[in-house]
Amino acid sequence: MLTNPDPQTQAPKKEAVVIKKYANRRLYNTETSTYVTLDDLAKMVRNDRDFVVYDAKNGDDLTHAVLTQIIVEQESREGGQALLPIPFLRQLIRFYDDSIARMVPSYLQFSLEHLAKEQTRFREQFASAFSNPAAAFDFYQQQARQNMAMFEQAMSMWASFGSGAKSGEAPASTTAPASTATEQTGERNELNELKSQLSAMQQKIEKLSQSRT
Repeated sequence: MLTNPDPQTQAPKKEAVVIKKYANRRLYNTETSTYVTLDDLAKMVRNDRDFVVYDAKNGDDLTHAVLTQIIVEQESREGGQALLPIPFLRQLIRFYDDSIARMVPSYLQFSLEHLAKEQTRFREQFASAFSNPAAAFDFYQQQARQNMAMFEQAMSMWASFGSGAKSGEAPASTTAPASTATEQTGERNELNELKSQLSAMQQKIEKLSQSRT
């Protein structure tokens, strides 16, 4: 009698392909032993094939820089679809000098993962509900605009959260410096307040997401 295979025994996810970048800016795929372009790497990303990029000379990790180059190239491609609206780009730039900058990457990752999940659900819905391709495309475009609006509103909420955290900072004391124990207690209270505000903001985002569906 055949049994279902243990998920742990199934083929594991392939290791990331190592890409070497040379001084002449050429990119070398060590798996296929061929030179590749940014377009080739973009196709690998779309096919869920991970890669890491290292400087061929000193071994520095250049993955972040190369992925950023791919996005810039995609956004500037003539006749292509730009995914990053100007207001979003401006707000993102403002976050670089903000005190909550270190929290932005995790939040953006969470938001995009949520968007990807919703996108899959929308695809399944209109694939089964519509027989007219044109109508299905219009439906998808409408849902995409709603998702983007939700994302931009969530970013605005995040900005408000950052401003609230700043305005909630304790004023400077007019008395003698507090002891180390008192400072630690204040830091814990501030951290707890920050967590509380973050939790409240996440609940608002979830309600906003539900109202869009």
